[in-house]
Amino acid sequence: MASSNTYRLSCSVPGHEMDVRGLAATWFPEGAFVSVSRDRTARVWLPDSSSNGFTEMHCMNGHTNFVSCVCIVAPSETYPRGLIATGGNDNNVCVFSLDRPDPLYVLKGHKNTGHEDCVRGLAVVSDVEFFSCSNDASIRRWMVSGECVQVYYSHTNYIYSLAVFPNGQDFVSTGEDRTLRIWKKGDCVQTIRLPAQSVWCCCVLPNGDIVAGASDGIIRVFTESEERVASAQDLQAFEDELSKATIDPKTGDLGDIKMEDLPGREHLNEPGNRDGQTRLIKEGGHVEAYQWSMSESRWIKIGDVVGGSSQQPSKKIMYEGKEYDFVFTIDVNEGGPSMKLPYNVTDDPWLTAHNFLQKNDLSPMFLDQVANFIIENTKGHTLGSAPSVGSDPFTGMSKALFPLWSGRYIPGTGSTVSAPAGVADPFTGGSAYSSSGVRQTITNIYFPKTDGVMFEQANATQILGKLKELNGGAPHVHQLTEEALNSLEKLLLSISDLKTKGQPTVEQISLLWKTCHWPEDIVFPVLDILRLAVRHPEVNRQMCSDTEGVSLCNLLLCLMGPEGRPANQMLALRTMCNLFAAAQGQELLLKQREAVLSRASDLRSVCNKNIHVALATLVLNYAGHLHGQPSELEAKAQCLSVASTALEVVQDKEAVFRLLVALGTMVSGDDSAKGLARSLGISSQITKYCSVSDPAKVGDCCRLVLGELQ
Repeated sequence: MASSNTYRLSCSVPGHEMDVRGLAATWFPEGAFVSVSRDRTARVWLPDSSSNGFTEMHCMNGHTNFVSCVCIVAPSETYPRGLIATGGNDNNVCVFSLDRPDPLYVLKGHKNTGHEDCVRGLAVVSDVEFFSCSNDASIRRWMVSGECVQVYYSHTNYIYSLAVFPNGQDFVSTGEDRTLRIWKKGDCVQTIRLPAQSVWCCCVLPNGDIVAGASDGIIRVFTESEERVASAQDLQAFEDELSKATIDPKTGDLGDIKMEDLPGREHLNEPGNRDGQTRLIKEGGHVEAYQWSMSESRWIKIGDVVGGSSQQPSKKIMYEGKEYDFVFTIDVNEGGPSMKLPYNVTDDPWLTAHNFLQKNDLSPMFLDQVANFIIENTKGHTLGSAPSVGSDPFTGMSKALFPLWSGRYIPGTGSTVSAPAGVADPFTGGSAYSSSGVRQTITNIYFPKTDGVMFEQANATQILGKLKELNGGAPHVHQLTEEALNSLEKLLLSISDLKTKGQPTVEQISLLWKTCHWPEDIVFPVLDILRLAVRHPEVNRQMCSDTEGVSLCNLLLCLMGPEGRPANQMLALRTMCNLFAAAQGQELLLKQREAVLSRASDLRSVCNKNIHVALATLVLNYAGHLHGQPSELEAKAQCLSVASTALEVVQDKEAVFRLLVALGTMVSGDDSAKGLARSLGISSQITKYCSVSDPAKVGDCCRLVLGELQ
């Protein structure tokens, strides 16, 4: 067994449709965090006591390209729950609150105000200010109100990251110009060059030391403290490593270089006039670069310059106004539009590949493939040599066909999907499918699905822990006594596993109903207990009969309102799904069908995977109950309409699958329902899912539904 002080996996949190680019812990709610992604969204994740994981609480949209960074602004009097700032490849910074999905402010990129290129990093200054940095080589200081109050320039290439010192004013930055820069009182007071092309990230430790991570795979720590300064031997080793680096003038601040115009070593006898000042000298037929250190009052060699002007005629290729050793033509898919990949032999192939994928919005999973292609096709080439591998005799450009996927559906590229040979529960995944090769027919194990699908998983210990925690801070009028908490604990234990045949008491059920009226910001653990409780026949009977049932339905509909909290919306939907576990709950939901499905359908626009799965499950449970009842044509029409409109926006594959099963269940053996589905254009709407092979059940189910509608 692992020791108690080692880190082990706690949970996995699926949710984003594309890769996650940034994370930050939030101030409120406690224990939550924010993620940002290439899918252009930012999402807030709340600890879920029922699953020992996290539930999506809030989804924010505002960027028109992928989101690359995030920071959390502390609560203030104006924003008591704090703010979330995100930066994206649309050159914008969006500022969000937890009260709405759209931004409070969009800090757009235009001259002298916003960034003019991708925003790469954010750092909080205070509860009213934050920094941003960008590929436009600028750092900007913003008020949370959206006003840009200062712009800082010193870097000569992309800036990747920022970190603020404990004093809340001074900061550090890193970038593609190989430097870590230290800013005090608004000025760059020190420039530290590293023997790596890209300095990707940095942070400031509580003791004021600076940590930087670079493309050479090394993390370096810099300090002002004499006690923590490296040994003389280590300092010399670092300086020696730096002096052996090669510098491409196109990526730094060295400018155009003509060797014949450069001075010799005597130029280093003159002191510099600012820290980080760069000076080039001619030494034995090549160019060396030196940097002035104010603290040591001397010039430090930072590398040999390569790729500058020479006496030899240029054999480079011109592309977009710049000269390159190679310009590859990349065909993402045969017959599709080509993309150009320019490259110089002094460039880092991995950085070039990274920038190419970002520019063309291609998946980063192809980073190795593109970088290795560059390495393979530039082997043996030296500076200034003419390209020879596969080059076009007229343009000098090299061409390659890459079988890359851009994430878009391309007709005809889907592989043949084999049907499952064994029978498994496609909702729980119980007993894995076995495969005996490609089959021509698909066995329909999916619909009609007439038994309800329930949300039954729970972690009683965590639910109770969160309930007691929130009870301690609840308004006095809502606080539960120790006796009441014990009563709810007994109820939860009796209904967590229905096989134990525990019998909830009238008093416990009454207490649960009373506690369901807690304030919306703390009621979610109570709703988790309610979700589990309504599966029990006795709780279902008492809470769903007559006026009690109408009151329960109204409470859940209120929690599902458009201004509701996502966690409450999700739990209310799950509770309604579980009401189908017994006859009284089924009867209640059939009576309230029009209001329930109408309100549930409105939640399709909420960018939340768990809500979408719960919505799809509710539609599926209605479909299962209506199956075989030809007289319920109006109810089926509403279910078909809700499923159709949900499929327009739902992205999660499990939610899509459950909606497809609901469609199949409604039209199976019912010609009238089939006619309604055809009139809604469902066949053309779902055809795109036929090519889905991961998971295979989506593609299989889609083809079966289309077969019913033919």
